[in-house]
Amino acid sequence: MSGLTQGERRELRIVGFLCNWCSYGGADTAGVARASQPTDLRIIRVPCSGRVDPLFVVKALLNGADGVLVSGCHPRDCHYGTGNFYARRRLEVLRRFLPVLGIDPKRFSYTWVSASEGQRWQTVVTRFTEEIHELGPAPRFMDAGPLEREIEQPASSPLHSLDSASLESLAALKQAIASRLPELDLVLGWQEGRDKAHLVPLFIRTPEDLDRLAIGPLAVHNLAVYLPELKGRKVGIVVKGCDGRSVVELLQEKLISREDVEIFAVACHGTFDTGRIDQALGRYQHLESVRMDGKELRITCDGRERHFSLENDSSTKCLHCKTPLSPLSDHSFGSAPSVGEGDSTPPDLARLDAMTLDERRAFWRSQMERCIRCYACRNACPLCVCRDHCISDTREPHFTTQESTAKEKFFFQIIHSLHLAGRCTGCGECQRSCPVGIPILALREHLIRVTDELFPEYRAGMTVDAAAPLLTYSVEEPHIQEREW
Repeated sequence: MSGLTQGERRELRIVGFLCNWCSYGGADTAGVARASQPTDLRIIRVPCSGRVDPLFVVKALLNGADGVLVSGCHPRDCHYGTGNFYARRRLEVLRRFLPVLGIDPKRFSYTWVSASEGQRWQTVVTRFTEEIHELGPAPRFMDAGPLEREIEQPASSPLHSLDSASLESLAALKQAIASRLPELDLVLGWQEGRDKAHLVPLFIRTPEDLDRLAIGPLAVHNLAVYLPELKGRKVGIVVKGCDGRSVVELLQEKLISREDVEIFAVACHGTFDTGRIDQALGRYQHLESVRMDGKELRITCDGRERHFSLENDSSTKCLHCKTPLSPLSDHSFGSAPSVGEGDSTPPDLARLDAMTLDERRAFWRSQMERCIRCYACRNACPLCVCRDHCISDTREPHFTTQESTAKEKFFFQIIHSLHLAGRCTGCGECQRSCPVGIPILALREHLIRVTDELFPEYRAGMTVDAAAPLLTYSVEEPHIQEREW
């Protein structure tokens, strides 16, 4: 810290969320003992540290706070029994999430102080305030300038072979669906859309509908998004590997019933980035043919043939996919490619890793300036099931505004990401559906990496009877320190 005395230095804005029963009592004890304390801290009293939503912290940091401190009862000494166990997991995930947003994680801390530890509270608040003064005033998101250097997306090799082998399963899939259709209300699959280059969801109700069924590298939609709305009906669904994990996650959270869902799993050998294909094709009057030959897609439109390959034009999610076949199925078709070893860091996330905090902040501001706030990312997500009560629409509480600013748009994406922490299966529907091509999947992928580090025994969408890590707790956390000063 600089040589300025406390009276000479500029006061910063530090927000403190304090548990009513312990840490607020500890602060009060320090005050009664007339212990000297910095005046920068603005205290917000909460019933329990488990009540502190990570979004409170992010909102404070985005709206001008220079630092945020959360303090609660010591673990195993919570007034409500388990509140701080839940808080410990959520706050540690948040601390590791902040850097990808361009926020210095040193500006956030959480700790434990009991009501009798007035001296400890003095030490905690003094040290944290000193650390914030060392960092200085926090840079504002809306002040971020343009990126000063071009950061290329690193090349990435797929973990398994990418080809059109899944097409070979179509005949067997049709036969299986035909045999089960009398017992089902409908089956979800894919069909040709406006032309053969664009597959869209198909609701199969009659044997005649089966003639329109299509699969393959152009079948990109995650059909699991429809299942919660069809709860209570007997539904069949055709799934790729990542789609199947979404179904498992929905079952795990009891948003659908296993007795009502019949899963037709097709081994996936990769899908195309349809946005990249559309951009390359541009506007055309007539599409003559679409041919898939091994790894190569040939599209002829307006008399001109264009070539696309799965190696160069696949969805980025396919490059690091470890589950080409659904972990849960009633019927399975095709042979899943063997998954090899290699760097499993998604390309968009690797590009963010190569940036400084200032560059990430500039990157996200430039991306959010393009956002039109259409909520296609929310509507396409199979696990975003509270859209009728979405926090972006509600005015009670009025947590976000309808302002068309990059900061408000970014805050919505942070909300979406944190609501999916420990639940996201990385299906990529949020990014695929974005009409302006913002790489928002990188936020979810970073949270997947964080939860993998903290809870290596868990992987979203793999086991029906598992529990998402942020919806449960462990008394002893092997990968989380108690964070004692």
